[in-house]
Amino acid sequence: MLQRYACSPRETAAMNTAQLRENYLIEQLFVPGEIELVYTHYDRMIVGGATPGAAALSLPCPDELKAEYFLERRELGILNVGEAGEVTVDGTTYALGNQDCLYVGKGSREVSFAGEGARYYLLSAPAHAEYPTTLRTQAEATPVEMGALETANQRTIYKYIYSEGIQSCQLVMGLTQLKPGSVWNTMPSHTHTRRMEAYLYFNLPAGQRVLHLMGEPHETRPLWVSNEQAILSPPWSIHTGCGTAAYAFIWGMAGENREYTDMDAVALDQLR
Repeated sequence: MLQRYACSPRETAAMNTAQLRENYLIEQLFVPGEIELVYTHYDRMIVGGATPGAAALSLPCPDELKAEYFLERRELGILNVGEAGEVTVDGTTYALGNQDCLYVGKGSREVSFAGEGARYYLLSAPAHAEYPTTLRTQAEATPVEMGALETANQRTIYKYIYSEGIQSCQLVMGLTQLKPGSVWNTMPSHTHTRRMEAYLYFNLPAGQRVLHLMGEPHETRPLWVSNEQAILSPPWSIHTGCGTAAYAFIWGMAGENREYTDMDAVALDQLR
């Protein structure tokens, strides 16, 4: 399991492109026949990807967790960005279609992933309470339409794990799909110092890229991101991006609360 350590705004402002990518960009999550895990020291979030082939994959318990099993002190959000597959939790099997979400609660001992062509994006946060394992399909995710074509940010937001949806200890998870002709996400931008965030950009056409912007509002930094790559966003950082074509992204958070609306808006004239 790879480790990513927390960096301060001052450190980040002095980083070159290679250092920014090393600290904040996760370039490879979906490796056929493997489970990839990255442990970040921002709110102890684990970001991962499970890509089963003909055989199912079992969720390991890395030595770094110092636990008997992965979810002994953690909870897990799973969102399928590939073809249909199945996730089995302690003997119960859940069918996940494309963009369906499964929450797995603390105390679940065995988790396995099946389905050739399925690609499961994983977010895990520490948990101090148990909540039931719950499936929520994209059709059940109460889509919200936001933005406008005039500002190039018309999009549909699907909320899965949050205060009014699937219950969790601290994990929040959902996805946003931009409409054709729209390229800006999370604009106007914001920060939320009470929780970190991770982005997975996906459904980006071949050869296209997203220019992700991060950093303090007065000291922003760019990162070019490819399809199915993830960004770690510190609590002090803005997180917004503009693509060369329409795309989707999964947002996930951990920290002090599960309120989707908890954000501190940054006006456009404050960005530098």
